[in-house]
Amino acid sequence: MLMASNVLFKGKEGKMSQQLPEAAAELLRTPLSVEQRLELIGELWDSIPDSIDALPVPDWHREELERRLAAADADPDASIPWEEIKRRLHNKS
Repeated sequence: MLMASNVLFKGKEGKMSQQLPEAAAELLRTPLSVEQRLELIGELWDSIPDSIDALPVPDWHREELERRLAAADADPDASIPWEEIKRRLHNKS
């Protein structure tokens, strides 16, 4: 679905994305190669602020983090060291 001005796009799963300005809509109507699209993704990613304070964090993210930290603290032996994970993955290939 495409609308003028503040543009709404339906993704591949049929869900609406956030509203985009007309400039973004125009860019998405422009045929781009895969290489150009990847470069655009990189430019967009790099434009996101580095400071966590500049980005809103939903309450449910904080709650989930607190839940996971509490679970890790409650049973530290349940964790698997990163080196062990890498070894297991390497042995599967």
